[in-house]
Amino acid sequence: MVGLGVSAISDSWAGFAQNVKKLEDYYEILEKGELPLYRGHLLTAEDEVIRQHILNLMCRLETSWSKENLYFEEIPDVLIKLKEMEADGLVIIGSESLTITEKGRPFVRNVCMAFDVLLQRSKPETQLFSMTV
Repeated sequence: MVGLGVSAISDSWAGFAQNVKKLEDYYEILEKGELPLYRGHLLTAEDEVIRQHILNLMCRLETSWSKENLYFEEIPDVLIKLKEMEADGLVIIGSESLTITEKGRPFVRNVCMAFDVLLQRSKPETQLFSMTV
């Protein structure tokens, strides 16, 4: 999927790239006949597992790590982050699964952010472009 426009994100399944964030820079780079890329990331095996959990949650409102190929080292840390959401009735944490409740549906992006290990590790100093409410 090719992202067109300022700050758009392209996904090649093996990685992703983000376009520059300023309109002036975007057009200037296009005028030179170049791709207006700001940064990119090639997915690791762990990234692919995390993406599968996020896709499961976004599309099916549930995910499971009972299969060996869907377990990753940070699952215990993810569950700690999700305990508060469970206390609020937004998710149900099973021994090897997570389900988003009806009450939790409006917060599906927040739930997915708990799985985003890259986001947790980077701890951005500036506000992210696409924050949840």
